[in-house]
Amino acid sequence: MTNTTAPTTVEVNFDGLIGPTHNFAGLGPGNLASWSHRRAPSNPRAAARQGLAKMVRLRALGVPQALLPPQPRPNLALLRRLGFSGDDAAVLATAQKHSPHLLATAMSSSSMWTANAATVCPSADAADRRVHFTPANLVTSLHRASETDITAMLLKRIFPDPRFFVHHDAVPSSTEMGDEGAANHTRFCDTFDAPGVQMFVYGSDSRGDDASGPKRFVARQSKAAGEVIARLHRLHPDRVVFAKQNPRAIDAGVFHNDVIAVGHRQLLFCHEQAFEQPSSVIEDLRRATQDAIRIVQVPEERVSLDDAVATYLFNSQIVTTENDETVLVAPEDCRRHAGVHALLGELVEGKTFDRVEYVDLKQSMDNGGGPACLRLRVVLTPDELASVAAGVFLTDQLVTQLEHWIDRHYRESLTAADLADPDLMKESYQALDELTDLIGLGAIYDFQT
Repeated sequence: MTNTTAPTTVEVNFDGLIGPTHNFAGLGPGNLASWSHRRAPSNPRAAARQGLAKMVRLRALGVPQALLPPQPRPNLALLRRLGFSGDDAAVLATAQKHSPHLLATAMSSSSMWTANAATVCPSADAADRRVHFTPANLVTSLHRASETDITAMLLKRIFPDPRFFVHHDAVPSSTEMGDEGAANHTRFCDTFDAPGVQMFVYGSDSRGDDASGPKRFVARQSKAAGEVIARLHRLHPDRVVFAKQNPRAIDAGVFHNDVIAVGHRQLLFCHEQAFEQPSSVIEDLRRATQDAIRIVQVPEERVSLDDAVATYLFNSQIVTTENDETVLVAPEDCRRHAGVHALLGELVEGKTFDRVEYVDLKQSMDNGGGPACLRLRVVLTPDELASVAAGVFLTDQLVTQLEHWIDRHYRESLTAADLADPDLMKESYQALDELTDLIGLGAIYDFQT
């Protein structure tokens, strides 16, 4: 089923497989890369190939790797709820004529960024010793909020056994309860099977009218949502830390905490401007981890906030390889930036990381998502791992099948004018219909029934 042979608890990366309608519509508020590339032609085939190549690279490092399938696009049900009627082709044409923004919303492939899919807490941390999932409500943007129900369904299909897994409803949708999933959540632990410390990062601790909050962009994540999830997941209060984002960072384009900080095991790698009160956050983390955590802060004089956002330095992944090396998986943009590249060389020399692996994710990066955006981390014991739907785990055979599948079904170029093309809808549905057989999930989408 996986490349893991030892009967140990592992952290599996579930990456979002990029869908056939990947396009640049600039739908994400505060996402500077997405906005700057809006209406540019996209390359769905290259995007999916790049995402798959990143999964292959992680698997080659000995990291268990699986995938989550794309959500069905176009989202015709959403367009009909928004008042567009007629047959499928008429719905698409009318939406394009009267509200191209809503058409782009219904064609968004943003579910590829599975860091926003849900918050997951492993059984070692929960009082009932089960893995807990809460899908994100993503209320700050319509194109993301419309993903929640499908995400919940997919997670239940992939993690079906109630002996091991608990699936909660999303936190009630409101601005007071905005939840953006694991992009604002980090777990620290000695080993994956040991009890961990959960850090929930938020931008708003009020009803959204916090005078000290960001002025340019909305704070997407609320403290209230994190508190709800901590209760639902039955976490011990002494092993939970809440940390507030720096409003200045949000206004600089740090729409999620994973754009400015990344954690793995007992390492937190972050920018010094990541948190509103960094000294308090560090003190809380040291207390909760019993001083086991190592915190590496990058000063702004070394890497500015603007450069951190532009290169997605902190949206890299930190992984432990099969040889027990600590590797940073960073976007190519970090190698091309002289200052960031030099910093990473120093961090390798100083043994923060054993090495840096660079990955080409240009299509995802141009839409505002780096390596860490594409993955949802799920810690699983051997029994839990054995109960997961087997077909979603990456194997040599599946990689080859997916490469051929992408080449058959994905276009090389997609523009805003193409989104209403009924043939694109047919191509997308045909691709997903074939994919669900390929990974053994069967008919899961409404259009298949």
